[in-house]
Amino acid sequence: LSKKVEDAMASRLLRGAGALAAQALRARGPSGVAAVRSMASGGGVPTDDEQATGLEREIMLAARKGLDPYNVLPPKRASGTKEDPNLVPSITNKRIVGCICEEDNTSVVWFWLHEGEAQRCPRCGAHYKLVPHQLAH
Repeated sequence: LSKKVEDAMASRLLRGAGALAAQALRARGPSGVAAVRSMASGGGVPTDDEQATGLEREIMLAARKGLDPYNVLPPKRASGTKEDPNLVPSITNKRIVGCICEEDNTSVVWFWLHEGEAQRCPRCGAHYKLVPHQLAH
């Protein structure tokens, strides 16, 4: 590159850095401390409650009441016996279920669970029962 082009590039670089430094200085208050800009009610970072909207907010409010209207939380594990089966919510009369038979197992056993009596996993024998679930809307 020619000396003239190099000087022009260096000049642009320094002007850009100077503009950034000036912007940073303007952002500071009269005491020299950086001014904090926040939309949070008490200042600082807004909480999840302050910024959640729509479906996310609806799910958060329902979770506080112990509800799961859209079935987004993981199901509660039961002992898996015939007397205390794992409850699987469904809006239809059948649902496909995946069972990880052992904690360190890397494969999933898939099977259809139908409405009615509790059913067993074909591999490990854990019991699952389909329960009706109504959607929130």
